[in-house]
Amino acid sequence: MKYELVVFDWDGTLLDSAGAIVQAIQAACRDLGHPPPSDDHARHVIGLGLVDALRHAAPDLPPQRYPAMADRYRFHYLGADHRLTLFEGIPEVLAGLQSTGHILAIATGKSRLGLERALDHSGLRALFQASRCADECHSKPHPQMLEELMAEFGVASEATLMIGDTSYDLLMARNAGVAGLAVTYGAHSHDHLLEHSPLACLPTVAELAAWLRANA
Repeated sequence: MKYELVVFDWDGTLLDSAGAIVQAIQAACRDLGHPPPSDDHARHVIGLGLVDALRHAAPDLPPQRYPAMADRYRFHYLGADHRLTLFEGIPEVLAGLQSTGHILAIATGKSRLGLERALDHSGLRALFQASRCADECHSKPHPQMLEELMAEFGVASEATLMIGDTSYDLLMARNAGVAGLAVTYGAHSHDHLLEHSPLACLPTVAELAAWLRANA
């Protein structure tokens, strides 16, 4: 076993939610009478904690209005999140890693409440041994989430793998001294992810599963 601890991002890596997040950001902007960001701009902020994401998505919004925008984002996203689905093959990938003795964890830009809701909807709760969220740690790409997870299980950085669909996941991995693996079926493009030197850029869950069997 090369990687004892395997840490997954949630949105865009396990859950097919990038489109719903983009639509919720844009709808929240419209609710406040603010021009919504383009699809590409909104997709690029996925992976950050909510407040950081909204600041990047609507940088011209007066700071005192961000709490209201966050409320409107939650209204739109939570109204549809029960219809979101895991990427096909993800439960099998996770179960396979668990069966071979890997420790599985989550590092996400979601809030704790949001992740708990998502774990219940997805049925994946039993497969993960720990998680860290953006409202209890520094937001990505700060390394705190990974540092805390490694400390919790006593796993060294060289035995830890971070898997995500955004540059923020890869930068967090680099900042923590951890290997980063990119999937390109989520929020950020292949070319953008490649700029951050992941171990590989994998376009499908099937290729992710094959890479993990061969390398993890």
